[in-house]
Amino acid sequence: MSQIPFSTDWLKKFSDPYAVLGLSVSADDRRVLKRYRAVAKLLHPDGYTTADPADRNLASQLFAHLISPAYQKLKQDKGRAESLALLRIHVRRMNHEAPLLPQSDPARQLIKTPMHSVDVFYEQAIAQLADSQYQPLGQFEPITQQLTELNLVYLQLKMGEPVRPKPTGLVPAEQIKRETAASADPKQQSNGNYAQRHYVRAQEYMKKESWSMAVQELRDAIRLEPTKSEFHSLLAKAYFMQNLTGMATVHFRQALKLNPQDSLALEYAKKLKIKLDPPSPAKKGGLFGLFAKKQ
Repeated sequence: MSQIPFSTDWLKKFSDPYAVLGLSVSADDRRVLKRYRAVAKLLHPDGYTTADPADRNLASQLFAHLISPAYQKLKQDKGRAESLALLRIHVRRMNHEAPLLPQSDPARQLIKTPMHSVDVFYEQAIAQLADSQYQPLGQFEPITQQLTELNLVYLQLKMGEPVRPKPTGLVPAEQIKRETAASADPKQQSNGNYAQRHYVRAQEYMKKESWSMAVQELRDAIRLEPTKSEFHSLLAKAYFMQNLTGMATVHFRQALKLNPQDSLALEYAKKLKIKLDPPSPAKKGGLFGLFAKKQ
């Protein structure tokens, strides 16, 4: 382990009781109890009778210093609500300080997952990591850190939405079926429902100056509806606010191709000194005429 186990600084790294127990933030009291019993069984001294004394001591200390306190926090509704509120505060604080940049592969994949599939991917990722969290014991620290990051990314993606307790870690089969059909059916995607949701969430992220989160939402929106100029112009602005002027220019140009009168794209075209294409002969006025009137 990277630091001295059970020192004050080391224990502070595991302030998320859900991650310590290997649970998603939607776990209800039954899931908490079931997982606690499973971990307690894994770390019980009877399982380490022939093991190295150092491993036996580590298992005992993990249970006493982390597992048992985490269970005490999460076994009741009030404790779960308080723990969830603290995690949300942590996410909001990070949003103000700097964009959340996941380090682990599961968290990076989660942040790229379309919103209609986020719950399914998140629950599955938590379950897979939890399977090897305590076996072997050396896995505890890196896997728990990945679980913590998954929980934070999930809460950031779900900012403003309630987290509903689930009795199991599995998303209902009917829900998976609906979401899979939605992602595979072009007709259902073309109605704009999912794309518009991404666009609205992006606007909320931009109000909070969470530029990277807005970029991800707008990329998803454009994948669903690539001909919406407002999607491209807002994405371009999110890039611009991160000083990614090359990417901003690309999407401002695309927005103006789709809608020569896109006001946001026109505003930033001047700032970036984007050379505007002259209007086609078939169109009267167009962009060139619009700019000429303002001069």
